[in-house]
Formats: sequence, C-alpha cells, structure tokens
Amino acid sequence: MDYIKGFTYGWMARKGDFLKPEAKESLRLLQERTGTTHVIFALAALQDTPQSTSIDYKGQHIVDDEELIDMIQYARTLGFKTILKPTVNVKDGTWRAHINFFDLDVPCEPKWRDWFASYTDYQEHYAAIAQATGCEMYIAGCEMVQTERRADEWRQCIAKIREHYHGPVTYNTDKYQEGNVSWWDAVDVISSSGYYPLGDWDNQLDRIEKIIAPFQKPFFFAEAGCPSRTGSSQIPNDWGLEGDVNLKEQADFYQDMFDKTSRRSWVEGFGLWDWRHLLYDEAEASTNDDYSVYGKPAEKIVKEFYMK
Repeated sequence: MDYIKGFTYGWMARKGDFLKPEAKESLRLLQERTGTTHVIFALAALQDTPQSTSIDYKGQHIVDDEELIDMIQYARTLGFKTILKPTVNVKDGTWRAHINFFDLDVPCEPKWRDWFASYTDYQEHYAAIAQATGCEMYIAGCEMVQTERRADEWRQCIAKIREHYHGPVTYNTDKYQEGNVSWWDAVDVISSSGYYPLGDWDNQLDRIEKIIAPFQKPFFFAEAGCPSRTGSSQIPNDWGLEGDVNLKEQADFYQDMFDKTSRRSWVEGFGLWDWRHLLYDEAEASTNDDYSVYGKPAEKIVKEFYMK
C-alpha cells in the first residue's frame, strides 16, 4: 500500500455545495498548501435517533451523486488518489458511536437486522460509485463503536460492498477501540482514529502494534487531528471543548504525532481531520479554533511532513 498522505474533505457538505467554484478551489488549495496525495471524501447520511433503523442518504443534507462524481473526477485531474468514506450522523446530535439496539430481538422494539439492512443499502450505493470513479480505497464506516460487536452483520455488509467495489476496503474504528473489532480479517486494511493526547503517542502506538500484528495487514490512521484551542492537545477528540484560540497548541500536537509515528514503519499514513470544502478567509485563521489547519502554523508542519 502506498503511504497515505491524506486529508478528509467535504464533511457535512450539503446538496449543491460541490457545485460551487469555491469547493473546487478549496480542493486545489488542499494540494498546493499541504502536499496531500489522497483525498478522503466523507459523506454524512442521517438517521433520526440512535435507535432509528432507517438511514437517509438522499436530500438537502448530502451532496447528490452527480456532484460527488464530478468532484471525484476533478480531484483525479489534480493528481489526487481518492478514497470514499460514507458514514452516518444522528439528526438529534448524538454521536454515531451510540447507535445501538438490543442484542436479542424484542417485539415492538427496533432491531439490528433492520438497521443493518438500511446501512448496507447505503454502503452498496456508494460502493458502486467508488468503483465507477476508480477510487483507490473504500472506508465502510467510522467510529460506530456499539455496532462493532455485531461481527456477523459487519461481515455480511462488507461482503455486499465487495460485490460492487473491487478495491481495498477498510473500516475506521474509534480511538482506543482497535482491539475491540473481532472482524479485522474481513477487511484489507486496518484503520482507526488517531485522536491521542500529546505526549501519549508512544504508549498508544505500542498498544496498537501488538493488537494489529497478528493480522499482518496494512494500518493507517483514517482520522487524526486537533482543534487550535487551549487544552485540545490533551483531548483532541473533543470538538466541543471550551478554550481560547491556540494555534501553537495545535501545531505542537501535529509535530508530536508526526515525530512519533514516523518512527513506526507499520503506520502507513493519515486521513487528517479535516479540510473544509468551503474555506474561511485566510485572514480569519488566527481567530479560528476548530480542526482546520488552513492558514495556521500546523498547515506548514503538515506540508513539511507530507513532502518528505
């Protein structure tokens, strides 16, 4: 597997967003400003609550197929390799890790089989697009912690994806959860979210290495990043943490992450979180406290690492 010098792009893009000239300019700037070689198109379907069994991947909340295909094709003209990552959000704001149902079917209660039927239909739809557009990889889900114990359903879902998409398939488990996925043998690449505290990377890498070694499969961090906010380097997964804008703390996180992972040959890349499809004005970078690196010191650290 080629080293993935990646960035996530297009998260929460709504219908029509990819048709805007600013979205294509943002993608061009991603390449120019960071040296990224792999762009991960992350899609956000919706279900109403954590116990809803119907997943909506049509409507105003998500880019339509034509504009997604057009943007993937544009990315390829820029020389990007492309990865498709269809995931799901909960409309009421609950994090998708809490999507959950009874393990034993109970009459009148929502059931795993109905949720997986809807989720698999969603995945099959985008797997066909990934195949048609020549995507280099497919990510079958993201940080869906409570679902991960349903190994049989996940194996069936991945088998259905493979009927449509013939490239490498991975699944993006959450931070600290690498050892809780019993079905890594069903995918081609192992991946997780690298939101680990500054100063703790060596401990976490030691732990992950032991977990993945028996599978003898490539590994990369399908997500990793840190808001530019005081305190975020210790809880980089907490997008709601309150704190002052702190560009240096974000930069320190990236430097530490790259320093520590570059010493581990089994870490084969990143899908950094994240690059906006509609960028803020660069002059506003000094007041921006989210995961974006555009116009911040962390952007230069990313480019230096990716251009090595």
